[in-house]
Amino acid sequence: MKSVLTESKPQLWRAVAVFESGQDCLLYLGASSPQIRAGYLRAFNDVLDAEERDQVKAILLQRWHGAPDAGRWVEQAELSLPKELRLARSA
Repeated sequence: MKSVLTESKPQLWRAVAVFESGQDCLLYLGASSPQIRAGYLRAFNDVLDAEERDQVKAILLQRWHGAPDAGRWVEQAELSLPKELRLARSA
């Protein structure tokens, strides 16, 4: 069976917020690492409310590895938390 992609370029990268509870939340999906790095902080503020933002312990950059229907997300890096959140935690 032939794979059919509905997009001209698949979304192979994502930013995921990891909460203190261990749960996670998709923040941003894109076609490249630079695209994710450029947009994840805005998504952090748009997707999460204030209470949720306070519970984030990490933001992970992940890349899809494998076929569209048979792969997995692989962690590539930990992205910086917003400065306000880092300052509040260090106080």
